[in-house]
Amino acid sequence: MADLRIKIGTLELRNPVMLASGTCGYGAELDDFMDLAELGAIIVKGTTLEPREGNAYPRMAETASGMLNAVGLQNKGIDYFEKNIYPRLAKYDTHVIVNVNGNTVEDYVELSRRLDRLRAIPAIELNISCPNVKKGGMIFGTNPASAREVIAAVRKAYSKTLIVKLSPNVTDITEFARISEEEGAEAISLVNTLLGMAVDVRTMKPKLSTVTGGLSGPSIKPVALRMVWQCAKAVRIPVIGLGGIMNADDALEFIMAGALAVQVGTVSFIEPRAGTQIVKGIEKFLVEKDFDSVGRITGIINRI
Repeated sequence: MADLRIKIGTLELRNPVMLASGTCGYGAELDDFMDLAELGAIIVKGTTLEPREGNAYPRMAETASGMLNAVGLQNKGIDYFEKNIYPRLAKYDTHVIVNVNGNTVEDYVELSRRLDRLRAIPAIELNISCPNVKKGGMIFGTNPASAREVIAAVRKAYSKTLIVKLSPNVTDITEFARISEEEGAEAISLVNTLLGMAVDVRTMKPKLSTVTGGLSGPSIKPVALRMVWQCAKAVRIPVIGLGGIMNADDALEFIMAGALAVQVGTVSFIEPRAGTQIVKGIEKFLVEKDFDSVGRITGIINRI
């Protein structure tokens, strides 16, 4: 057997595979399909201070080799999360990470403080990169000064492992990776969805109520892989790669390009067991190639 364990800050994961925020709900949606304890972590859906209804329908559309979504961070807010969702999440035998969202720096800070008090939540993923909400999101993720401000403020308020989720909708993603590192993040995750749109030629209307939304799936993988490779060379903190990972080979590409861990997202809508299948596929590869640990191949393309 190969050693799949990795470490992000003080967070020790049994393997490098996580479920991406927005694609696994709060875990319960996948309980009937897999044992979540076989995963390194799950990142539950985006959470905000106040309840959000999300965007109007239609807010999802299939595209060639991918999908567009404009859900708009629909959730019931932190009060509901603490009272009704957290007690169940605390029972999972894997790390549960919360994806944190806000309209203002103050929103992010207050939400991070609330989550800091929850013992069974060892980390947050600071989402400064959501392209399908009207406020917040990409305002922070595409402006270096705003990104620095919100990361620095959350770092002061939050004592546990801080992961910053970066947007691909920028000219130079390494700038945001460096800002995250400089302001105290233990890791960065990338990429979030690309900004895209689709038109229904029969109705002659946009397929999304918001016109534009976030593109995910296999179509964005080459872009995501390139950005992960760039950031892994630009910073010393761990990089978590995501974007179009459909199988173990895809995950291995990200790891070989420099990602310490990966997140599995859109494929879960097609195959709910994809996360655990990818874990097994990574281990099988390592054994067949006679590598004793996943660390042996992390960033290997830069060492050959």
